[in-house]
Amino acid sequence: MDYVNLGKTGLKVSRLCLGMMSYGTSAWREWVLDEAESRPFVQRSLEAGINFFDTADMYSLGVSEEVTGRAIRDFARRDEVVIATKVFNPMGPKPNQRGLSRKHIMEAIDASLRRLGTDYIDLYQIHRYDDETPIEETLEALNDLVRAGKARYIGASSMHAYQFARALYLADLHGWTRFVAMQNHYNLVYREEEREMIPLCVEEGVGIIPWSPLARGFLAGNRTRAKDETTRARSDSYAHDLYYQDNDFETVERVKTLAGRLGRKPAQIALAWMLHKPFVTAPIIGATKMYQLDEAIAALEIRLDDEAIRFLEEPYQPHPVLGH
Repeated sequence: MDYVNLGKTGLKVSRLCLGMMSYGTSAWREWVLDEAESRPFVQRSLEAGINFFDTADMYSLGVSEEVTGRAIRDFARRDEVVIATKVFNPMGPKPNQRGLSRKHIMEAIDASLRRLGTDYIDLYQIHRYDDETPIEETLEALNDLVRAGKARYIGASSMHAYQFARALYLADLHGWTRFVAMQNHYNLVYREEEREMIPLCVEEGVGIIPWSPLARGFLAGNRTRAKDETTRARSDSYAHDLYYQDNDFETVERVKTLAGRLGRKPAQIALAWMLHKPFVTAPIIGATKMYQLDEAIAALEIRLDDEAIRFLEEPYQPHPVLGH
């Protein structure tokens, strides 16, 4: 396993990050694995050298954080791993149980710390941009969390580039803690981030940890226009809004063709393409079957030449901005 710095920080993270959304309780989503089924994935990841784990308070409404925390305590030392979690989405029906107000952020991180069973979070991220809260309020609250030792670093997730640029500018202006990572929507069938967000992150020294590097399973090559092949595909209406354009299927066919030539799986080719991008720090991978995790780890060994990358990228056509 290779390790790289997260952006301009000195924090070392593995080239793959295990996404913990798939682990928690199936009562939240039918494709989510319950705790007993989840633990082997954390153990296998640690054995392979993965030290980076990403969850969120809203995944399984807190249960994912609980599962993550217990597995980390049982299989690793706290100082050996990088735990990331997120705040923004509703955690209850009341108006202040969501968003990025100072009130909610302060309460949310304490709840996450309790569920994770730790006294600090390595990377605390805003899950989305909050149009109803001044970004200055959010940034100052996050700065206070870092000063209090509850968070080591802060990060952000999908938003418009101008919003992220303003947040970075305001942090510098006021001397507040800066975002060091951007968790954005990026993969072979959704590359709109290459236009503004990724160049901004490169210029500002922000680490890029894309979510959905396999397009929620779409790039595994087992989906058809019928949209109903797997449990995840049938139940994941969000993916149907993001993908399934005709040229998306053309890209998948290219992925499958190249996989056949190289004796690899389509998912490995799609992941290898992303790992070849010099600006990508660590894609956030998901796995509900052990072979999926093993294949993702093996993708680190795949080398693609320029011709192969051009072959994969050629069918791409602009998409509406999605995932914010």
